[in-house]
Amino acid sequence: MFGLGAPELLLILVIALIVFGPGKLPTIGSALGKSLREFKDAVNSAETRSESSTAKTEAETKKEDTDSNQKA
Repeated sequence: MFGLGAPELLLILVIALIVFGPGKLPTIGSALGKSLREFKDAVNSAETRSESSTAKTEAETKKEDTDSNQKA
């Protein structure tokens, strides 16, 4: 993912355990997971809106082209 292997992740986990302690670590992990999930949902929502607006624009363009071809 970011060039982090198992030893690096283990080292980060040990440092986090030392800094925050065993009581706070589950709370921090839960908050981090929720934050990532909300970010992912927001990105997916923006992509969906972008795709639907692109589809609407393409449909309108095709309709205008068809209308102008029929008039000519």
